[in-house]
Amino acid sequence: MLEPIRELLRPPPGMAFDFSQPAGEPALAPRDGIAWRVFANPVVLFVGGVAAVLLELSEPSVRSGVWDQGGFRQDPVMRLRRTGFAAMMTVYGPRSAAERMIARVVRMHERVRGTTPAGLPYRANDPRLLDWVQATAAFGFTEAYHRYLRPLSALEKDAAFAEGESAARLYGALGAPRSWGAWEALLAETAPRLEGSAILAEFVRIMHETPLVPGPMRPLQRLLVRAAVDIVPEPVASLPQLRKQGLRPGEGALVRALARSSVLLPLGDTPAAQAARRLSASGTGSRK
Repeated sequence: MLEPIRELLRPPPGMAFDFSQPAGEPALAPRDGIAWRVFANPVVLFVGGVAAVLLELSEPSVRSGVWDQGGFRQDPVMRLRRTGFAAMMTVYGPRSAAERMIARVVRMHERVRGTTPAGLPYRANDPRLLDWVQATAAFGFTEAYHRYLRPLSALEKDAAFAEGESAARLYGALGAPRSWGAWEALLAETAPRLEGSAILAEFVRIMHETPLVPGPMRPLQRLLVRAAVDIVPEPVASLPQLRKQGLRPGEGALVRALARSSVLLPLGDTPAAQAARRLSASGTGSRK
């Protein structure tokens, strides 16, 4: 099960990158921070990433941009791999390369604009929408780690959001939450706009049925999708499309076992391992 998930996090074709170079160049996120631990676990990344998308698709304007122009319907596996690579670069990549990648994404997003089915105009680089996307990603990954790998203290949860500030500002999300309390405030502010849709149900179906893993392991794939639904907060958790789609009794222990076992397995030369070598080359490992 873990190998196919790791495959999703490797650079897509044509986007290979050596995270071990240039020697000594720091990343946007601090090596001794929460993000480096969270993003090193493939189960946490899969569960947290799916949870983040569920929250994104619950916001009408974000949903239209992601679904109409984001590539999920056409090639969900490649979209997941591109998203995984962007996350790896943001956390582990040398700052200069991460800044270039984010600048390219911002330019691409400038062309993503349209109108929701309700007639509301949207554009992907709208700071309000960017704040929501950045916040949902930070929440998804942090909560997946907290729930299924290791409980985080309140200070650690705050740090997880604060460590994403540099990347968020580069994306244009100037009001993205910098603490867990700020995330909860944004969630409460956004709650009246959150809604269910056929698209939300379709995304859950795609994540259940897309062959991300060999056939005999497909039940574990669906288990991790249910684990993602299980950590989604209210009011999204009660939407008709997600109701009763979370974990069944006893399944949480299995997800935790999968997440913890991935720590013990040889994961190969991952972006985290390469980045650690890059920073260790000149003793700059703990500096941001």
